[in-house]
Amino acid sequence: MDNVRLILWATFGLVLWFTYRAWVLQYPPEAPLEQAPAGQTQDEPAPGGEVDLPQLDQLDQAAPQLTLPISQSDEPGRPIRVRTDVFEAIIDGQGGDLVRVDLLDYPVDKNAEPLVPMRLLDFAGDDRWVYQTGLRSTAGEGEPNHLATFSSTLSDYVLPDSADELTVSLDWQSPGPLRARKVYTFRRGQYAVDLDLEIENDSEAAWNGAAYAQILRRHNPIGRSFTSVDSYSFTGPVLYDGDQFDKLDVDDLRTDPINQSLAGGWHASIQHHFLAAAVPPPPEEIHYQASARGADYVLSAVTNVVEVPPGASRNFDFTLFVGPKLQDQLAEAGPRLELTVDYGIFTFLALPLFWVLDKIFGFVGNWGWSIVITTLLIKLAFYKLTETSGRSMAKMRKLQPRMKALQETYKDNREQLSRHMMELYKKEKVNPAAGCLPILIQMPFFFAFYWVLIESVELRQAPFMLWIDDLSSRDPYFVMPLLMGAAMLVQTRLNPAPPDPMQARIMQIMPIVFTAFFAFFPAGLVLYWLTNTALSILQQWRINKVIAAD
Repeated sequence: MDNVRLILWATFGLVLWFTYRAWVLQYPPEAPLEQAPAGQTQDEPAPGGEVDLPQLDQLDQAAPQLTLPISQSDEPGRPIRVRTDVFEAIIDGQGGDLVRVDLLDYPVDKNAEPLVPMRLLDFAGDDRWVYQTGLRSTAGEGEPNHLATFSSTLSDYVLPDSADELTVSLDWQSPGPLRARKVYTFRRGQYAVDLDLEIENDSEAAWNGAAYAQILRRHNPIGRSFTSVDSYSFTGPVLYDGDQFDKLDVDDLRTDPINQSLAGGWHASIQHHFLAAAVPPPPEEIHYQASARGADYVLSAVTNVVEVPPGASRNFDFTLFVGPKLQDQLAEAGPRLELTVDYGIFTFLALPLFWVLDKIFGFVGNWGWSIVITTLLIKLAFYKLTETSGRSMAKMRKLQPRMKALQETYKDNREQLSRHMMELYKKEKVNPAAGCLPILIQMPFFFAFYWVLIESVELRQAPFMLWIDDLSSRDPYFVMPLLMGAAMLVQTRLNPAPPDPMQARIMQIMPIVFTAFFAFFPAGLVLYWLTNTALSILQQWRINKVIAAD
């Protein structure tokens, strides 16, 4: 009886967890809107001061009053178009920054005609999401920042089929003896873009200043819905300080902006499956600033102020990553940048599970069959352990007539019933607690698989077979959830019925409850649970036959 109670509590815990997540996602607390001063809208910068640039004079202050860049126009002044094998991009000559990126291999809807590529960066007002990079001078004037004008020899760049690298160079139109250049390097098949900021001092005085790379984005929280996969993933600013990965709350940034100095690290704006990140040059100390006002937030990474003597030059190298969360490319682009693939507290299980899935996919070429094979490998790894618990369940099933007889005999004396039941277990060498091991073992892997399927862009829009053309979204016809519910019902029939009538009824309706919940889960997760249940049925059926023959 204790065994059944433990199984029920564990199962109800699983159901309650998903119920809680569904409620929180469906009815999130409303964030208070920041009140703008009279005569000023939330989309406008505060009057006075340089509101468009990171402030060098605030780098060493403990609690600076940061200002928010809101300078990029709704239309690029001098658009420079770049096309590689993985994306189409626009660099705005007014600032020399990436202001639009379309991912050619990632359509919004793979069944749409024509295919519309996923757009990350954009200069449009409501969806504004741009890089802002440049150089700041301590003098505060005549500097190649992201408000300055840059020019290029061409207005269109295309990566040739015969080349693996494309370079786009933009020169600053300086009003004095200083010269500056932004050089972008795009590589075939890569979503990481190298950015080289160069300053040449042809004046007679030393130049003092710093380089910066920042991300400006309009904060548009995704409408929460239990049926929307995108709403399960964090959308917003993140910061890695070289040790800890932090998700930043935009509301908190309005009242408590960030200003800290770190050796290394990076910042990014992430969403489900995609991100834009800026990785400063290591191992220099970088000053990170983050703030928000109105509907926008900005993340800034500023180098230390350096001196460039007359006749000398200085380069600052940043890596910009804009694209899907491909873990191998993320790891190459920056230190622990793969942490943006957020598997939560089960990362320690999710990472090796994804590694196994990826290796199997390399052989079979289908993510659905990779899930089936991985599930089989998990069952094989824990076969002996689950066999022990399965034999205990089979013995319990065989003892049911004798247990019912004891229940009838001592139905009015629960103390005597418990004592005789324990004596029966001891005599027949049955461990009631052993039956709970399978579900306790499955739960961590279930949650890990859940986050792997939710967060791994490799499985986005991945087909399986027949009508399942996207393992990261729900079964459109609910066939697999119904099959899973039927399999769970068969599994309950193979196990001993709980002695308590109420517990027995709960166990009977549990497959129905799980079917209803799993109906809106990603098809890949349902496939995992269906496969696991089917394998458990086969294992328990065989064990029951062996025990019954003894």
